[in-house]
This record gives sequence, structure tokens and C-alpha cells, in this order.
Amino acid sequence: MAGAGLFLATAALTGCTPETEVDTGGGAEGGKGGGSPEPDGDTFTTPPPGTAPRPLWQAEAAAGALGSLDTLAIAGDVVLVSGDPLVGRDLATGKERWSRPDTAVPGARMILGGGRLHLASARYDGDVVALDPATGDEVWRSRLGGRYNQPRPVGADAERVYVIAGVREKDYSSSKNVIAAIDVRTGKVAWSERRDAGTEEHGIHSTVSGRRLVYTDQRENVTVRDTVTGRQLWTKKLSRSNFDRLIVHDGLVIVSDGRTLRAFALETGAERWSLATDEFSTYNGPAVLDGVLFVSDSARSLWAVDPVSGKRLWRNEDLLDSAYPVQFAKAGNTLYGATRFDKDGGVHAYDARTGKLRWTFNDGSGSVEQWYVVSSGRRLAALHARKLSALPAV
Repeated sequence: MAGAGLFLATAALTGCTPETEVDTGGGAEGGKGGGSPEPDGDTFTTPPPGTAPRPLWQAEAAAGALGSLDTLAIAGDVVLVSGDPLVGRDLATGKERWSRPDTAVPGARMILGGGRLHLASARYDGDVVALDPATGDEVWRSRLGGRYNQPRPVGADAERVYVIAGVREKDYSSSKNVIAAIDVRTGKVAWSERRDAGTEEHGIHSTVSGRRLVYTDQRENVTVRDTVTGRQLWTKKLSRSNFDRLIVHDGLVIVSDGRTLRAFALETGAERWSLATDEFSTYNGPAVLDGVLFVSDSARSLWAVDPVSGKRLWRNEDLLDSAYPVQFAKAGNTLYGATRFDKDGGVHAYDARTGKLRWTFNDGSGSVEQWYVVSSGRRLAALHARKLSALPAV
């Protein structure tokens, strides 16, 4: 699955230790964070209505952790943040499970597939590396430095890792690029397809669904390829460059295209439905959670949509005083949204049935940097300004 490219942060932060508990402001009614997590991290005391929960733990994240929407990930019970060093923490306790310096390019996407974490080598040597996310151990490496420059994984499944890479010329320049599949058993290139001249290598947003690799790019295209052969099945023009996550759900490819949400048939590219927002507003990236599509727009309203039909289920337009979310997670009947570039933003909690804002968690740092949120079971992991927080999903 945000961010057209990599944001390479260079400042360091002295953060809270994993054992530190911090009161947080920014509740929906202006109150501080409430509720007390139990020591074992398994039973959560719900704070009063309209009040954000206190974090279960907080920890420093490496400088340079901020980047794409997939810079934060959970694999099993380990939370991962893209940075140097690359660190895996226990989601329940915040304890460091493992740490690997010089492994991840800061801000790179956390590409998970086949039980492995796939990364471009931080040495910029053309290698693609696969790690066991539970231990941080390297389990697989593909040495592509002789043919390609700076491969960037954009997707993975149990059989292949899919990369965008520059084609290395005799003078070591790279004016052309390819999309290629690396066989995870052999480390060899299974297929390689030349992309159009001038096509950007950055700003790729992609997902793998079965035998289909789907991606958008800054040339205003959405493209679908066969993952086994690399054959391009179809491509469609968008009205503008897409800098947000796209969705594949129930045989449809769903993208935000300016002020319109558009759904295309995965196999043929035929447009199935579209849904427009207000004239001077644009959609952000959508998410489908528990069979419902959630998306915000630049007018600070929040939408719930049936992803199959494109029918609006509800729209909350009462959020003008609230920073709009651009990344979503869900637990039970609560929808969580992470905001972008607003010191008063944070992680919003909404009633997923109505869109009503319940509370906002903010770490009080005053930073306008983007928030990121992912969920697993009854826990959330939230990243902001190089501080990682675990929150109870209540």
C-alpha cells in the first residue's frame, strides 16, 4: 500500500523508553488520555467517553523512519518501522526483539509476502534482501547489481518479489527502467518487462492480488500485469498523478482520481462505477476494511462506501475542526484514521457505523509530520515524529 517518494529524515529524537507511560492530550472533548492498561498488556481499561486512551508503551523510532504509507507494519506479534537500524519490537510489550543496522533504506516500504520482509539493500548495491520478521535473520538475497540499479520492491507473494529497477548501461547510467519478478527460490529474475521511456521509478503505489500485480505511477496510469508471466493485461489513464494507496477488492481495482473514486474490473479494465465528491475537493487514498470502503476528502469529510456497487453508505461532514485521515485501521466497530501534516492531528477513532468522531490520540509533540497506524487484534501501532506508540484498540 502514501507520499510520492521517500522522505529521508535526518534529525534524531530522544524518545520515551518502552516502559514509559505518557498522558496524552487531544481527546475529542479536549480531555487528556485516560484509562490504565494492565501490566500484562492483555486487558485494557476503557477511558471515559470522548477521551483518548493512554499508550500501552512508547519507544523511539530511528531517524529517517518516516516515508511511504507502508513504512510501518506488523508481522505476527512484531511491529516493524522502516529506518536505520531496522528494529523489530514486541507489539504487546514494546521490548526490542532484534535490531539490524545498515539493512533498510530509511523510509522504504515494508513489503511483506510469503512470511518474509523484502527490502532493497541499504548498501545500494542492487541486492534485494528477505528477512524473517520474527528474528531479523536474513533468509534470502538476490544479487542483481550486475544488471539493474537500485531495485525497489513494490510487492511480494509466496513465489516472487516484484521490483522496479533501472537498467544499467555500459557507462553505469540508467535512463530506462523495468518492472521485474524475482523467484524467491532461486534469486533469479523470472521475468522482466521494459517500462515506457521517461516513466518514473518513484511514486509507485502497488498491490498483489492472486495472479495480478496492480500499480499506479506518476505518469497518470493504473496498470495490471500477470504475476507469472509479466504480461500486461491492461492499463488506463487517470486524470492526475496518483500519490495514494490503491485497493483491489472482490475483482475490482479501486483508485482515487482527483474528485472521483473509480472502480475497474481487475481482469478487463472496464469501469464498473465512479463516485464524485464536491467540486473543489479531492479524495485521498481509500481502504477496504471488513467489506466497507473508507476514504476521506480534502474538504475534511469522511466517507463509507459499498466497494462492490460504489453506493455511499454514509458521509460525515461535521469534521471541519479535525485533521483528515489518510490511513485507516479497524477493530470491532471502531475505525482508526492517521492524519497528515497537522499539529492537531493524530490517530482519530470513529464509530465505523456512523463516522462520528469518538476521540483523538495526539502525543503532544506539536510536530506536523504525518501519522501512521496499523492494527493487529486489540492493539494499534502508531508512528509519529520518530516516536512509536502502542494503543489499545477500544
